Amino acid sequence: IAELGICPTVDPLDSTSLMFSPHILGEEHYNTARGVQKVLQNYKNLQDIIAILGMDELSKDDKLTVSRARKIQRFLSQPFHVAEVFTRAPGTYVELKESITSFQGVLDVKYDELPDQSFYMVGGI
Repeated sequence: IAELGICPTVDPLDSTSLMFSPHILGEEHYNTARGVQKVLQNYKNLQDIIAILGMDELSKDDKLTVSRARKIQRFLSQPFHVAEVFTRAPGTYVELKESITSFQGVLDVKYDELPDQSFYMVGGI
């Protein structure tokens, strides 16, 4: 994600915590986070195929995975109040429940028609 210039530069596939469990986070939060990781991992696994053959050679399901992963990557950008000076984007606060619901919407069909850029530095959807 850092290579795309998306901040904060936390890799959701490499980052983990001892607190990352359904007993601490709750089932909905945990399952949504795992779903996000699964989509990003599937996208990562498709990178070589995309580089060699291009997007046109992917199956419909794989194209959907790529689309959702790109939305997730951009949605992981966060307009922090303390970063306003650097990003020139106004900082926002998003409730945890809204974040979980928004990510779940990306995993489901709710936002499939929106362009990837609609998710960059937006805070909430």
